[in-house]
Amino acid sequence: MKIGFIGLGNMATAMIGGIIGKGLYQPAELMGSAKTEKTAKGVAEKYGIEACTDNQRVAACADVLVLAVKPVFLAEVIAQIRDSVDDDTLVVSIAAGKSIAWLEEQFGKPVRLVRCMPNTPALVGEACTCVCLKENTADADRELVLRMMESFGKASVLPERLIDAFTGVAGSSPAYVFLFLEALADAAVCAGIPRAQAYEFAAQSVLGSAKLMLETGMHPAQLKDMVCSPAGTTIEAVKVLEEKGLRAAVMDAVGACVEKAKSL
Repeated sequence: MKIGFIGLGNMATAMIGGIIGKGLYQPAELMGSAKTEKTAKGVAEKYGIEACTDNQRVAACADVLVLAVKPVFLAEVIAQIRDSVDDDTLVVSIAAGKSIAWLEEQFGKPVRLVRCMPNTPALVGEACTCVCLKENTADADRELVLRMMESFGKASVLPERLIDAFTGVAGSSPAYVFLFLEALADAAVCAGIPRAQAYEFAAQSVLGSAKLMLETGMHPAQLKDMVCSPAGTTIEAVKVLEEKGLRAAVMDAVGACVEKAKSL
C-alpha cells in the first residue's frame, strides 16, 4: 500500500504524523509532493517519507491519494494529475467547499472518492473530522479512511449535505474557542494574574471541561449545574453571560459560518 499526499502543509503533515505515530503505515509506505523543494526536503527529513515536487509522480504511485491543497488551487492540481490517477486509486479530498460532484467533474471520469474535513487540532492529534462518502462506497474504503482520520483525532461519517453544518460547529469552531480563551485570559490579567499563567489556566480549564463531558457522557447543562452553587460565584458569572446573550451570539455565529460555507 502506498499513501500519497499532494500538498505537504500543516494539515497533511498532521495526518502523516498521526498515521506513522499510530503505526498504521511505515514511512516507506508514504510519499508526498510540495510546491517547493525546501518544503519537500523538510517533510522528508522530519518524517522519513519520500517527498518531491512532482504531483504527477505521486498521483501515479499512490494507492490512496490525499488531496491536501488549498481549494483555490485544487482545479489546477486535478488538471495536472487526472491522467496519472489509476482507476483503482482511492482519492481523498480534504478541501473545503469542493463537493464530491465537483471533484468528479474535475477528474472527468469515475473515481473512487471520499471527502473529509479535519480541523486544526489535528496538529496535536485531537482533530474532529467528518467523512463524506459517495453512494456505493465500498466498506473497505470507508474503514480505511476512518482509520486514517482516527489516527489524529476523532472521525465520524456524515452525509455530504451536512458538511456545511459541520464546518460551523467543528471545522471553524477552534477559532471561536481561541477567541473565548483570549477573553478569559484578558479577564484574568485584569484581575491581576500574570499573562502566561492566565493563558495556561484558561486553556487547561477548557481542555478539562471538554474532556469531562466526553468521558462522562453527561449533558453540558448537568455539568454546568455541578459548578453553580446556590448564591455562589459561578452562577453570578453565568447570569451575566446569559444577560449578554452568549448562547444567541454563538448560535448566530455558527449560522453565519454555515451560510458562508454553502456559498463557497
